[in-house]
Amino acid sequence: MENKAIYMQDTHGRAHNYLRISITEHCNLRCTYCMPAEGIALTPRPHLMTADEIVTIAQTFVNLGVTKIRLTGGEPLVRKDAKQIIQRLGKLGVKLTLTTNGILVDDFMETFKEAGITTLNVSIDSLKKDKFNQITRRNYFDKVIENIALLDANGFQVRLNVVVIKGFNDNEIIDFIELTKDSNIMIRFIEFMPFDGNQWNKEKLVSYAEILDQVENYYAVANVKRIQDKPNDTAKNHKIESYKGNFSVISSVTNPFCSTCNRIRLTADGKLKNCLFSNSETSLLDTLRAGESIEPLIFQNIKAKHAMRGGMDDDAKFQNPELFSQNRSMIKIGG
Repeated sequence: MENKAIYMQDTHGRAHNYLRISITEHCNLRCTYCMPAEGIALTPRPHLMTADEIVTIAQTFVNLGVTKIRLTGGEPLVRKDAKQIIQRLGKLGVKLTLTTNGILVDDFMETFKEAGITTLNVSIDSLKKDKFNQITRRNYFDKVIENIALLDANGFQVRLNVVVIKGFNDNEIIDFIELTKDSNIMIRFIEFMPFDGNQWNKEKLVSYAEILDQVENYYAVANVKRIQDKPNDTAKNHKIESYKGNFSVISSVTNPFCSTCNRIRLTADGKLKNCLFSNSETSLLDTLRAGESIEPLIFQNIKAKHAMRGGMDDDAKFQNPELFSQNRSMIKIGG
Protein backbone atom coordinates (compact mmCIF):
# COMPACT_ATOMS: atom_id res chain seq x y z
CA MET A 1 0.00 0.00 0.00
CA GLU A 2 1.33 3.42 -0.94
CA ASN A 3 2.64 5.49 1.98
CA LYS A 4 0.78 8.76 1.47
CA ALA A 5 2.08 10.35 4.67
CA ILE A 6 5.06 11.69 2.74
CA TYR A 7 2.68 13.86 0.71
CA MET A 8 1.63 15.63 3.91
CA GLN A 9 5.15 17.04 4.08
CA ASP A 10 5.87 20.40 2.48
CA THR A 11 9.00 21.43 0.58
CA HIS A 12 10.53 22.75 3.81
CA GLY A 13 10.43 19.36 5.51
CA ARG A 14 7.44 20.06 7.77
CA ALA A 15 4.98 17.19 8.29
CA HIS A 16 1.34 18.19 8.79
CA ASN A 17 -0.69 16.13 11.23
CA TYR A 18 -2.90 18.83 12.80
CA LEU A 19 -6.11 19.95 11.08
CA ARG A 20 -8.19 22.89 12.23
CA ILE A 21 -11.77 22.83 10.91
CA SER A 22 -14.05 25.85 11.01
CA ILE A 23 -17.61 24.50 11.11
CA THR A 24 -19.36 27.88 10.96
CA GLU A 25 -18.77 31.54 10.23
CA HIS A 26 -21.49 32.57 12.67
CA CYS A 27 -20.70 33.81 16.17
CA ASN A 28 -22.66 35.12 19.14
CA LEU A 29 -19.96 37.72 19.85
CA ARG A 30 -18.54 40.52 17.70
CA CYS A 31 -14.93 40.77 18.91
CA THR A 32 -13.16 43.79 17.47
CA TYR A 33 -9.96 41.94 16.45
CA CYS A 34 -11.95 39.20 14.72
CA MET A 35 -14.83 40.89 12.92
CA PRO A 36 -14.95 44.32 11.25
CA ALA A 37 -17.26 46.82 13.00
CA GLU A 38 -19.49 46.97 9.93
CA GLY A 39 -19.84 43.18 9.93
CA ILE A 40 -19.12 40.85 7.04
CA ALA A 41 -21.06 39.13 4.29
CA LEU A 42 -21.36 35.53 5.46
CA THR A 43 -21.14 32.67 2.99
CA PRO A 44 -24.57 31.45 1.80
CA ARG A 45 -25.55 28.16 3.46
CA PRO A 46 -25.50 26.04 0.26
CA HIS A 47 -21.80 26.85 -0.09
CA LEU A 48 -20.94 25.69 3.44
CA MET A 49 -19.91 22.15 4.35
CA THR A 50 -22.64 19.86 5.62
CA ALA A 51 -22.01 17.59 8.60
CA ASP A 52 -21.48 14.62 6.27
CA GLU A 53 -18.97 16.59 4.20
CA ILE A 54 -17.07 17.70 7.29
CA VAL A 55 -16.74 14.12 8.48
CA THR A 56 -15.80 12.83 5.02
CA ILE A 57 -13.05 15.41 4.57
CA ALA A 58 -11.82 14.87 8.13
CA GLN A 59 -11.67 11.10 7.54
CA THR A 60 -9.58 11.70 4.41
CA PHE A 61 -7.07 13.72 6.42
CA VAL A 62 -6.97 11.08 9.16
CA ASN A 63 -6.22 8.45 6.51
CA LEU A 64 -3.30 10.63 5.41
CA GLY A 65 -1.80 10.92 8.87
CA VAL A 66 -3.65 13.68 10.75
CA THR A 67 -3.69 12.85 14.47
CA LYS A 68 -5.27 16.00 15.92
CA ILE A 69 -8.37 17.96 14.93
CA ARG A 70 -9.50 21.26 16.42
CA LEU A 71 -12.96 22.66 15.73
CA THR A 72 -13.24 26.42 15.39
CA GLY A 73 -15.56 29.08 13.98
CA GLY A 74 -16.97 31.68 14.24
CA GLU A 75 -18.22 30.05 17.38
CA PRO A 76 -18.43 26.31 16.66
CA LEU A 77 -21.08 25.62 19.28
CA VAL A 78 -23.69 27.90 17.67
CA ARG A 79 -24.05 25.50 14.75
CA LYS A 80 -27.33 23.58 15.18
CA ASP A 81 -25.78 20.18 14.46
CA ALA A 82 -22.57 20.85 16.42
CA LYS A 83 -23.26 18.02 18.88
CA GLN A 84 -23.63 15.48 16.08
CA ILE A 85 -20.47 16.71 14.35
CA ILE A 86 -18.47 16.51 17.58
CA GLN A 87 -19.74 13.02 18.34
CA ARG A 88 -18.95 11.75 14.86
CA LEU A 89 -15.46 13.25 14.76
CA GLY A 90 -14.82 11.78 18.20
CA LYS A 91 -15.01 8.33 16.60
CA LEU A 92 -12.16 8.96 14.15
CA GLY A 93 -9.45 7.95 16.60
CA VAL A 94 -7.71 11.33 16.78
CA LYS A 95 -7.18 13.86 19.55
CA LEU A 96 -10.23 16.09 19.24
CA THR A 97 -10.48 19.54 20.77
CA LEU A 98 -12.05 22.92 20.06
CA THR A 99 -11.78 26.66 20.58
CA THR A 100 -14.88 28.37 21.96
CA ASN A 101 -15.93 31.65 23.52
CA GLY A 102 -17.42 29.65 26.37
CA ILE A 103 -20.98 30.93 26.24
CA LEU A 104 -22.64 27.62 25.35
CA VAL A 105 -20.32 25.01 26.87
CA ASP A 106 -22.65 24.16 29.75
CA ASP A 107 -25.00 22.58 27.19
CA PHE A 108 -22.19 20.47 25.69
CA MET A 109 -20.52 18.93 28.74
CA GLU A 110 -21.74 15.38 28.10
CA THR A 111 -21.07 15.70 24.37
CA PHE A 112 -17.46 16.69 25.06
CA LYS A 113 -16.99 13.72 27.38
CA GLU A 114 -18.60 11.26 24.96
CA ALA A 115 -16.32 12.49 22.14
CA GLY A 116 -13.20 12.10 24.29
CA ILE A 117 -12.43 15.81 24.48
CA THR A 118 -10.21 16.60 27.46
CA THR A 119 -8.80 20.02 26.55
CA LEU A 120 -10.63 23.18 25.47
CA ASN A 121 -9.45 26.65 24.57
CA VAL A 122 -11.72 29.46 25.76
CA SER A 123 -11.25 32.94 24.30
CA ILE A 124 -11.55 35.72 26.89
CA ASP A 125 -9.66 39.00 26.64
CA SER A 126 -10.53 40.72 29.88
CA LEU A 127 -11.43 39.80 33.45
CA LYS A 128 -13.25 43.11 33.80
CA LYS A 129 -16.88 43.07 32.77
CA ASP A 130 -16.93 46.51 31.13
CA LYS A 131 -13.86 45.76 29.02
CA PHE A 132 -15.20 42.35 28.05
CA ASN A 133 -18.44 43.92 26.86
CA GLN A 134 -16.50 46.59 24.99
CA ILE A 135 -14.27 44.24 23.01
CA THR A 136 -16.97 41.62 22.34
CA ARG A 137 -19.76 44.16 21.73
CA ARG A 138 -21.98 41.83 23.78
CA ASN A 139 -22.90 41.20 27.45
CA TYR A 140 -21.99 37.58 28.24
CA PHE A 141 -19.20 38.09 30.78
CA ASP A 142 -20.89 36.37 33.75
CA LYS A 143 -21.89 33.38 31.63
CA VAL A 144 -18.35 32.89 30.31
CA ILE A 145 -16.80 33.10 33.79
CA GLU A 146 -19.33 30.57 35.11
CA ASN A 147 -18.63 28.15 32.28
CA ILE A 148 -14.85 28.39 32.65
CA ALA A 149 -15.31 27.37 36.29
CA LEU A 150 -17.66 24.56 35.20
CA LEU A 151 -15.10 23.16 32.77
CA ASP A 152 -12.38 23.30 35.41
CA ALA A 153 -14.63 21.58 37.98
CA ASN A 154 -15.37 18.79 35.49
CA GLY A 155 -11.70 18.00 34.97
CA PHE A 156 -11.15 19.57 31.57
CA GLN A 157 -7.76 21.15 30.86
CA VAL A 158 -8.77 24.76 30.26
CA ARG A 159 -6.66 27.12 28.21
CA LEU A 160 -7.66 30.76 28.15
CA ASN A 161 -6.79 32.58 24.92
CA VAL A 162 -6.08 36.26 25.59
CA VAL A 163 -5.35 38.63 22.71
CA VAL A 164 -3.21 41.34 24.30
CA ILE A 165 -3.79 44.88 22.99
CA LYS A 166 -1.76 47.83 24.22
CA GLY A 167 -3.78 50.38 26.15
CA PHE A 168 -6.73 48.03 26.44
CA ASN A 169 -5.92 44.90 28.44
CA ASP A 170 -2.14 44.84 28.81
CA ASN A 171 -2.63 45.96 32.42
CA GLU A 172 -4.45 42.68 33.13
CA ILE A 173 -1.56 40.33 32.35
CA ILE A 174 -0.81 39.75 36.04
CA ASP A 175 -4.51 39.33 36.85
CA PHE A 176 -4.72 36.51 34.32
CA ILE A 177 -1.57 34.82 35.62
CA GLU A 178 -2.95 34.92 39.15
CA LEU A 179 -5.71 32.57 37.94
CA THR A 180 -3.00 29.89 37.67
CA LYS A 181 -2.07 30.09 41.36
CA ASP A 182 -4.55 27.52 42.64
CA SER A 183 -5.95 26.07 39.42
CA ASN A 184 -4.40 23.88 36.74
CA ILE A 185 -5.31 26.40 34.08
CA MET A 186 -3.18 27.67 31.20
CA ILE A 187 -3.20 31.29 30.11
CA ARG A 188 -2.19 31.83 26.49
CA PHE A 189 -1.30 35.43 25.72
CA ILE A 190 -1.57 36.06 21.97
CA GLU A 191 0.13 38.90 20.17
CA PHE A 192 -2.37 41.07 18.28
CA MET A 193 -2.22 39.89 14.65
CA PRO A 194 -3.23 41.69 11.44
CA PHE A 195 -6.33 40.54 9.55
CA ASP A 196 -8.74 42.19 7.17
CA GLY A 197 -10.88 44.80 8.91
CA ASN A 198 -9.50 44.51 12.45
CA GLN A 199 -7.73 47.92 12.46
CA TRP A 200 -4.36 46.41 13.30
CA ASN A 201 -1.35 48.65 13.75
CA LYS A 202 2.02 48.13 15.35
CA GLU A 203 1.30 50.59 18.17
CA LYS A 204 -1.36 48.20 19.52
CA LEU A 205 1.07 45.28 19.63
CA VAL A 206 2.31 44.00 22.99
CA SER A 207 5.28 41.80 22.19
CA TYR A 208 6.44 38.59 23.84
CA ALA A 209 9.41 40.49 25.30
CA GLU A 210 7.16 43.17 26.77
CA ILE A 211 4.84 40.60 28.32
CA LEU A 212 7.74 38.71 29.86
CA ASP A 213 9.30 41.93 31.19
CA GLN A 214 6.07 42.81 32.97
CA VAL A 215 5.81 39.33 34.47
CA GLU A 216 9.44 39.21 35.61
CA ASN A 217 9.22 42.68 37.13
CA TYR A 218 6.17 41.67 39.16
CA TYR A 219 7.17 38.16 40.27
CA ALA A 220 10.99 38.51 40.11
CA VAL A 221 13.01 36.78 37.43
CA ALA A 222 13.95 33.84 39.66
CA ASN A 223 10.30 32.91 40.15
CA VAL A 224 9.43 32.82 36.44
CA LYS A 225 10.29 29.37 35.14
CA ARG A 226 10.65 28.49 31.46
CA ILE A 227 8.88 25.21 30.63
CA GLN A 228 10.08 22.87 27.91
CA ASP A 229 7.94 23.42 24.81
CA LYS A 230 6.40 20.41 23.12
CA PRO A 231 7.27 19.65 19.49
CA ASN A 232 5.30 21.92 17.12
CA ASP A 233 4.19 24.19 19.98
CA THR A 234 3.05 27.61 18.87
CA ALA A 235 3.55 28.99 22.37
CA LYS A 236 6.54 29.78 24.55
CA ASN A 237 5.63 28.22 27.88
CA HIS A 238 6.32 29.49 31.41
CA LYS A 239 5.03 29.17 34.93
CA ILE A 240 5.36 30.97 38.25
CA GLU A 241 7.23 29.03 40.94
CA SER A 242 4.78 27.10 43.18
CA TYR A 243 1.75 28.03 41.03
CA LYS A 244 -0.42 25.11 39.93
CA GLY A 245 -1.10 26.26 36.37
CA ASN A 246 1.08 27.99 33.80
CA PHE A 247 1.11 30.64 31.08
CA SER A 248 2.48 31.00 27.59
CA VAL A 249 2.89 33.55 24.81
CA ILE A 250 2.01 33.00 21.17
CA SER A 251 4.32 35.40 19.38
CA SER A 252 3.20 35.13 15.75
CA VAL A 253 4.29 38.70 15.04
CA THR A 254 7.62 39.18 16.82
CA ASN A 255 8.87 35.59 17.05
CA PRO A 256 7.09 33.45 14.44
CA PHE A 257 7.18 29.68 14.94
CA CYS A 258 6.85 28.82 11.26
CA SER A 259 9.81 26.45 11.12
CA THR A 260 7.98 23.81 13.16
CA CYS A 261 4.45 24.43 11.88
CA ASN A 262 2.36 21.27 11.44
CA ARG A 263 -1.03 22.97 10.94
CA ILE A 264 -3.46 23.20 8.08
CA ARG A 265 -6.87 24.88 8.11
CA LEU A 266 -10.20 24.06 6.54
CA THR A 267 -12.65 26.94 6.30
CA ALA A 268 -16.40 26.54 6.79
CA ASP A 269 -16.91 26.75 3.02
CA GLY A 270 -14.53 23.86 2.43
CA LYS A 271 -11.37 25.70 1.39
CA LEU A 272 -7.95 24.56 2.53
CA LYS A 273 -5.49 27.15 3.82
CA ASN A 274 -1.94 25.99 4.46
CA CYS A 275 -1.19 29.05 6.61
CA LEU A 276 -3.25 31.38 8.77
CA PHE A 277 -1.77 34.36 6.92
CA SER A 278 -1.94 32.97 3.40
CA ASN A 279 -4.26 34.70 0.91
CA SER A 280 -4.35 31.62 -1.31
CA GLU A 281 -6.84 28.79 -0.79
CA THR A 282 -7.74 25.46 -2.36
CA SER A 283 -11.39 24.44 -2.63
CA LEU A 284 -11.86 20.86 -1.48
CA LEU A 285 -15.64 21.10 -1.29
CA ASP A 286 -16.23 21.69 -5.01
CA THR A 287 -14.15 18.65 -5.89
CA LEU A 288 -15.78 16.49 -3.21
CA ARG A 289 -19.26 17.42 -4.49
CA ALA A 290 -18.16 16.54 -8.01
CA GLY A 291 -17.44 13.01 -6.77
CA GLU A 292 -13.70 13.29 -7.31
CA SER A 293 -10.79 12.59 -4.97
CA ILE A 294 -9.61 15.54 -2.87
CA GLU A 295 -6.26 13.95 -2.03
CA PRO A 296 -4.33 15.47 -5.00
CA LEU A 297 -5.56 18.93 -3.99
CA ILE A 298 -4.47 18.39 -0.39
CA PHE A 299 -0.99 17.36 -1.48
CA GLN A 300 -0.75 20.28 -3.90
CA ASN A 301 -1.83 22.78 -1.24
CA ILE A 302 0.69 21.54 1.32
CA LYS A 303 3.53 21.50 -1.21
CA ALA A 304 2.78 25.17 -1.98
CA LYS A 305 3.20 26.27 1.63
CA HIS A 306 5.64 29.14 2.11
CA ALA A 307 8.46 28.98 4.63
CA MET A 308 7.01 31.81 6.70
CA ARG A 309 3.64 33.55 7.25
CA GLY A 310 2.13 32.91 3.85
CA GLY A 311 5.11 34.43 2.04
CA MET A 312 5.28 37.55 4.23
CA ASP A 313 8.76 36.62 5.34
CA ASP A 314 9.87 39.96 6.73
CA ASP A 315 8.30 42.57 9.01
CA ALA A 316 7.86 45.11 6.21
CA LYS A 317 5.67 42.70 4.23
CA PHE A 318 3.84 41.43 7.29
CA GLN A 319 2.91 44.91 8.44
CA ASN A 320 1.80 46.06 4.99
CA PRO A 321 -2.01 46.62 5.15
CA GLU A 322 -2.35 45.96 1.43
CA LEU A 323 -0.99 42.44 1.90
CA PHE A 324 -2.85 41.26 4.99
CA SER A 325 -6.10 42.86 3.79
CA GLN A 326 -6.05 40.39 0.90
CA ASN A 327 -6.65 37.65 3.47
CA ARG A 328 -10.02 36.89 5.03
CA SER A 329 -11.18 38.40 8.29
CA MET A 330 -10.45 36.09 11.21
CA ILE A 331 -14.07 35.00 11.65
CA LYS A 332 -14.14 33.62 8.10
CA ILE A 333 -10.82 31.77 8.50
CA GLY A 334 -11.47 30.02 11.80
CA GLY A 335 -9.78 30.93 15.06
